[in-house]
Parts: sequence; structure tokens; C-alpha cells
Amino acid sequence: MASKKTPPEGRVDAAEGRAENDRERGILHPEINRTEDEGDLSLRPRSLGEFLGQAAMKENLGVFISAAKARNESLDHLFLIGPPGLGKTTLAQVVARELEVDFKVTSAPALDKPKDLAGILTTVTEKTVFFIDEIHRLKPAMEEMLYIAMEDYELDWIIGQGPSARTIRIPIPPFTLVGATTKAGNVSSPLVGRFGITCRFSFYEHEDMEAIVRRSAGILKAAIEDDAAALLARSARGTPRVANRLLRRMRDFAQVMGKTAITREVVEEGLKRLEIDSLGLERHDREILRIIIERYHGGPVGAETLAISVGEAVDTLEDYYEPYLIQSGLLQRTPRGRVVTALAYEHLNLSPKQHETSGLLF
Repeated sequence: MASKKTPPEGRVDAAEGRAENDRERGILHPEINRTEDEGDLSLRPRSLGEFLGQAAMKENLGVFISAAKARNESLDHLFLIGPPGLGKTTLAQVVARELEVDFKVTSAPALDKPKDLAGILTTVTEKTVFFIDEIHRLKPAMEEMLYIAMEDYELDWIIGQGPSARTIRIPIPPFTLVGATTKAGNVSSPLVGRFGITCRFSFYEHEDMEAIVRRSAGILKAAIEDDAAALLARSARGTPRVANRLLRRMRDFAQVMGKTAITREVVEEGLKRLEIDSLGLERHDREILRIIIERYHGGPVGAETLAISVGEAVDTLEDYYEPYLIQSGLLQRTPRGRVVTALAYEHLNLSPKQHETSGLLF
């Protein structure tokens, strides 16, 4: 049986060959290994021009990409920060296409041992964009390996054991590491300091969300009326992934209702069936707010206690639900815990006086 180790000087030139080796390590090549829904991939922007929203970030990134291409150098390492569904993975793919280089992607939980990361780094081609999702979950041993790889484009590797062990440095081609995280505070300072470019994603403005809905509807060949697109955009939590998911469901409702286009009537009926309200809150979002109000008198309540009360993991609560609730002005994080705002009472048609307790800002 052939060894899976690749010599430092060895390079797998054919894309299919690289993909075959990488599949053994859990790496995905989006152009080759279609593990996601084809429809979802078709909605992803393929260039900076197609990437809607995040205007200032996109403009700056365009400058950095153009400068790197003009100097015939690899792009500086890129750190992407933001809640799920805002386009971090998509932007990494766009960067690779704009640079016209190879693209490799994995996630930190998939990298179990240093040899997994070493196997990837020893097979990258020059200027490759290497994307690591959930980089805050990297193990310390692999972080240490990345420090030298990112700065010196070399890989420290230990040969032998005990007194005879020695360290050798394996040169690797200049590459661009793109790290994405929903928890920037959990990434160690030494690793953060090695990223030359930092991009922070924010929830999308309504105009951008509406443009995304229209673009996706065009790709799906689904006719949509203006007021329906506006309503759908307002209900998508400022998140393109949610907008695309809702658009597909509205297309289903329109088809079953015998409509030739997605109308406001279709969207209103669809959102009602999906239990999504005018702010884009799902039933579970409203349950979180109600539990804080009814069980904890509006707060403050700790994250772990709240997670147990709503039957969710703390990470899910903090990464998926809380960012939008806070962005919408319905929830506050305080040193003492989570506190609902007056706007949350108003949205749920509840009276603060019935649930207020000392120390709340009402």
C-alpha cells in the first residue's frame, strides 16, 4: 500500500489529483467536490462585483487584491470575523477566484493532529488561498505550526523520538491563509497578530438584502414582485443565507398556491406558516425573549442558565440567536447577564410593569 506522506519537494499538479489526496484529509475543493446543494452553490457570488453589501470592506479588499496581483505576490493573510451566514466562506472563494489561484478549505474541528495540517501545507501550490473555518477551535499544537508557516513559509517537523529527535524545517510556497470565526475573542493574540488584513462582517442593510433577494430570484428563475422582495428582505435577519433559504420556501408556496410569481400575499402567508414575524424573528427567538421576561423578570440572566432554559447549547445561543437579537435592540449583554429591552416588551405586546424587577432600565 502506498504511503500517504508527500515529499516536501513533491507537488501534485493536477487539480483532480490534489482533490483525491485532500479528500483523505477532509479538505473540500468546491469546484470539484460538490458536497453542498448545487442550488446553494449557484447562488454564491463568484466575483467581488457580484458580492453585494459590505461595501467598505469589499472596496478595501479589492485594492489589496489588485496590489498583490500587480506585484505578482500572494495576498496577505486574511482574517474574517462575523456571525454565521454573512458570507465569510463565499468571500474566501471570491478572493481565490479574483486572484486566479487554487483554493483549499477545511475547518478547525477537522484538523485533529498536527500531521493533518502538515499534510495540507506541504501540498499547497504557490499563492494558494487556504481557508480554515472556525479557526477559533484550532488546537494549540496546530496554532504553533501555523505561526512559522504564516511568517516564514516554512514548516517545523520533528523526526524521531526521545534523545535522537531532531527538528527540520520544510519550505512551503507562499500562500494566503484565510481564517474565519464567529468568536474573534477566542482566537489567541499571537495568531491574530499574524493576519495582515482583517474584515469584520456586519448584518446587511435592508437595501442590500433586497438586492440579494432579487439577484437570487433571478438565478432561480423565480419571478418576484417589488413589495414581496422588500418584505422578504426585512424578514431575513440581515443575513443572506437566511434570505436565500426563505426565498426557496416562498417559491414553493407560490408554486403550490398556483401563482406565477412570488407576491406579497405569498410571502405573508409563507412567513405566517413558518412562524416568522415582521422583524424576522422565528418562534425560538421569541421564546428566548419570553423566557427571560417571564422566568427571570426581564433579566439579568447568565448565558449558561438561559441556554439550559431554552434547551440550546451555549455556543448556539451566542453564535446564532443573540447577535441578531442584540442588533435589533431587543436584547442587551451586561456584566451581570442578558437583559431584554423595552422594545422587546413592545414587540411581544407585553407590559414591563407586570415583569419588572429592581435594576432594570425601564
